[in-house]
Amino acid sequence: MDLREANVVSVVVDDNGGASTFTVGLHHDDAGEDGYADWWQVETLDGTQLGRRDLTHPHDEQPFERSGTIEIPDDVTCVVVRGHDQTHGYGGRAIVVNLDSGGQNAILQGSERQTVSESDCPA
Repeated sequence: MDLREANVVSVVVDDNGGASTFTVGLHHDDAGEDGYADWWQVETLDGTQLGRRDLTHPHDEQPFERSGTIEIPDDVTCVVVRGHDQTHGYGGRAIVVNLDSGGQNAILQGSERQTVSESDCPA
């Protein structure tokens, strides 16, 4: 992992019946006010954003976790959790989560958000 980029290292999903709480672990070599991990988001495989958790400051502890509650449509069974940092954009590692089985698959992403294939969704 390139720690200069925002890498998703863990995802825990607590389904509360429509709204799900995502606890996302990020690992990023935060470089202060000009280069820290500034948000993570949950999206569908085709890239439709379902929700985003903004991060407003650098984090000394690494990795660190932050939670957010996101509405997931009933027909969505697989999501992508991506990190983002101020310097590199997306980059780093994302995690694809099967909401039905709980299965997870880590993927490397480039600096531009890319769609994810159905084959990347774990069983």
